[in-house]
Amino acid sequence: MTLPAGVYRADHVGSFLRPKPILAAREKLDTASISLEDLRKLEDEHIATVVEKQIKNGLRSVTDGEFRRAWFHIDFLQHIAGIERQGSLSSTNVTSHGMTPPKVVVVDKLGHPKPIQVEDYKFVQDQTAGETGVTTKVCIPSPTMLHFRGSRDSISKEAYPTLDTFFDDIVKVYQAEIADLYEAGCRFVQLDDTNLAYLCDAGMRAEAAKRHGEDPQALTKQYVALINKAISQRPKDMAIGIHLCRGNFRSQWFAEGGYEPVAEVLFKELDVDVYFLEFDDERSGDFSPLRFLPENKIVVLGVMSSKKAALDDKEDIVRRLKEAAGYCPKGLDQLCLSHQCGFSSTMEGNDLTEEEQWAKVQLEVDIAKEVWGEDLSV
Repeated sequence: MTLPAGVYRADHVGSFLRPKPILAAREKLDTASISLEDLRKLEDEHIATVVEKQIKNGLRSVTDGEFRRAWFHIDFLQHIAGIERQGSLSSTNVTSHGMTPPKVVVVDKLGHPKPIQVEDYKFVQDQTAGETGVTTKVCIPSPTMLHFRGSRDSISKEAYPTLDTFFDDIVKVYQAEIADLYEAGCRFVQLDDTNLAYLCDAGMRAEAAKRHGEDPQALTKQYVALINKAISQRPKDMAIGIHLCRGNFRSQWFAEGGYEPVAEVLFKELDVDVYFLEFDDERSGDFSPLRFLPENKIVVLGVMSSKKAALDDKEDIVRRLKEAAGYCPKGLDQLCLSHQCGFSSTMEGNDLTEEEQWAKVQLEVDIAKEVWGEDLSV
């Protein structure tokens, strides 16, 4: 089975541990002792290095490591017209580190006055010039991130008396961003979505029903329809992936529960080319939901862990890949390998060192070559 362009047998979700100079510079932003321009120059330097390290360690899908972001989602969403970042969510999802994410509030009509990720994409693409068999991947938050975490109170009733026009405007924003990325040369976009994974958690399903006044299954279908519309105008030679995550802050997690509650809708109705799915421990359930996977789609199986410093057990990973393949119509041909999430969904990063991070990446590449062969693109 031919993999979609930009997908590889040894793949990754996108984020890497931030270098200490970037973390130090971001702290100085609050004191105005460093400018945004100076920060960007520093980011450029370290992004060039992390691109080189990805390729050196065997990855063929390359990102900027999300070095320009403090949060995987906020630093994109806040550039949409009509959005403000305000304080923190009053959520039950507080980790042992005491973190609650900032709140994204819709204060006016949504709009896309200019590209958000294009310049970042171009910079990474420039770093890969001369490299063959390498794809620059752009990771952006799923359009569902503008709705799930807040309540109706976080969406201006003056701008949006009804939510139908709100969802329509989200679609327009994403269609415009995807079109701009394509024009710049991007051929692979990954949508990062915590919400479809959170809807696997019984407690979060109940909380979502209370917050939004909807049955969780209806909300699942609504989100799949929203994503489908947002990506509906992509050209045929652009691939779209989606990553489902149950939380990844400093090696912590927020949600638990297998994919069964959303699996049939996720696999049969969502019009993406590839799924990046979290399967690193028992919180994600067993592999049986993969029975709904259509024959023409790929799952990048996140059976390795970015949360732990210790290397995964090679034999156990191979065993689990083969176990998962038993549920797929075309077996191992429909699977790739990755860690369950990035190494740094927020700038703080998970609890491991950069050396441990790259050792885990190298192990992943080695396992993929053992299972599928040396050519990771087929």
